[in-house]
Amino acid sequence: MFATRDRAERFYERQVVDRLTPHMRDFVARQEMVFVGTADAAGNCDTSFRAGPPGFVRVVDDTRVMYPEFRGNGVLASLGNIMENAHLSLLFVDFFDDLVGLHINGSATITTAYDAARRYGLVDEDRTAPGRRAERWVMVEVEEAYIHCSKHIPLLTKQDRRERRSEGRRPAGDDYFGVGQVKVAGREREEAGKSVG
Repeated sequence: MFATRDRAERFYERQVVDRLTPHMRDFVARQEMVFVGTADAAGNCDTSFRAGPPGFVRVVDDTRVMYPEFRGNGVLASLGNIMENAHLSLLFVDFFDDLVGLHINGSATITTAYDAARRYGLVDEDRTAPGRRAERWVMVEVEEAYIHCSKHIPLLTKQDRRERRSEGRRPAGDDYFGVGQVKVAGREREEAGKSVG
């Protein structure tokens, strides 16, 4: 349909591997963010963002990586999806130095912080997120790893969060996108409809 089969086959032959190369392992160890893609048993997708100091995603060996899960909003979309469907994708993008990305696709399992510490020695909280304690860890068994080329990756610069606040920017709180206002308006319309009927 899209006439790209030959290019795709060349890419798979040259760039896709079933384990992490030494360069990939070094790359992951330098990253401060990752996008996590999951889907439930019905195929409904979710993409989440995770961040921490360099090395917060740990390379266990050339076929396994682990990332920490912290206390969040309680929805647990990624973990809930993993419990129904173990397929997971990780996308690391270096926007600041190398301008390149790394895709890791694989199968995920969830483990407790206790088990991660006992089996893999993952107890150094300062490397995962200072002041935060991992409640669980997700182990990803690598099935595919390949490059995301730099062609359309923008070069970004880091800025201290405190500087941004002093610029008078609106804080990104719980209702940054005005969902509360929309829900109140919806309830008011619903109530008005009931009183008319």
